Amino acid sequence: MSLHTLPLLSQLPAASWDALLPKPQPFLRHAFLSALEDSGSVGGRSGWQPSHRLWCDEHGTVQAVLPAYLKQHSYGEYVFDHGWADACRRAGIGYYPKLLGAVPFSPVTGARLLGDAHAAGQLLDALTAGLDAEELSSLHINFTSPACDAVVVQRPGWLERLGCQFHWHNRGYRDFQDFFDALSSRKRKQMRKEREQVAGQGIEFDRRLGHELSETDWDFVYHCYANTYHVRGQAPYLTRDFFSLLAERMPEMIRVVFARQHGRPLAMAFSLVDGDTYYGRYWGCLAEFDRLHFETCFYQGMELVIAEGLQRFDAGAQGEHKLIRGFEPVLTRSWHYLCHPGLYAAVADFLEQERPGVLAYAEEARSYLPYRQA
Repeated sequence: MSLHTLPLLSQLPAASWDALLPKPQPFLRHAFLSALEDSGSVGGRSGWQPSHRLWCDEHGTVQAVLPAYLKQHSYGEYVFDHGWADACRRAGIGYYPKLLGAVPFSPVTGARLLGDAHAAGQLLDALTAGLDAEELSSLHINFTSPACDAVVVQRPGWLERLGCQFHWHNRGYRDFQDFFDALSSRKRKQMRKEREQVAGQGIEFDRRLGHELSETDWDFVYHCYANTYHVRGQAPYLTRDFFSLLAERMPEMIRVVFARQHGRPLAMAFSLVDGDTYYGRYWGCLAEFDRLHFETCFYQGMELVIAEGLQRFDAGAQGEHKLIRGFEPVLTRSWHYLCHPGLYAAVADFLEQERPGVLAYAEEARSYLPYRQA
């Protein structure tokens, strides 16, 4: 058995990669990750250099994989270690480059160690043993699934970090009114008023599948997406080509909500789906309207989840504003292997203090949910 580095996903057949996936989550498919590379969204000067790690048997057959990237910064990860990097800079310790096991720009929990669990453990052991030789300060694996957690937790030297997101669960609702009926009277009135405010501005919505969108539609989608960064004086992570490549390679998993006023497009919300989950990813608008964000990103998404019989709506990172709209707190996990003994000790102490706060935050958040008490 041996460890190999794959600098370009195109060097491995899609069937060989996808065969290792435990479920068809869109973000781990060869189509998604290769679209990031082929579009220039990662690689080049992005600070995300593909460096996928493969564990192969004596015949060269891939047994396990870690989708990984050499990082020269900590942007686009959504597990924030800027403070650790800054402490290293002050202490004269090199923090970059580091190795990150993650899906770029996507704070979504899922498998990270793909393939056979025993082989994945061997891959992890070989990888951590070789970090010094590669002149890497650390290895981080973000937004891990329980199966990945079970592999990592058995190994010494790893630090666990908790986070909190907010997901909406479809409890067999027949329609949106059925969901409304599960809410307290005050919250139900508040949400209904929000939706009426948007409708009262003459704004209508339509939902489209990936294969139904033209390149002109994708131009609009990208314009909206990029505008969310430009208004903050930042450059967007994704390139325009990424969206066209994704539409070509996995159109069946794409859902886009368009908001229009008198036929003129105003905003969009781009999402992906798998067998049971709706993943809200990117949103953007060309003009500001009261409550438009909540309707486009959340309420339209909930309706789609109910209509398609999906079970969960993962709306990504951040957002206490999601709580009062029925999104419940969900704990996320990441794992960190730090080579420098002093850095390891400092981060271990920090995480020990941080953990109770995260757990208390998630517990307190439940008190703001809008559902009627049993």
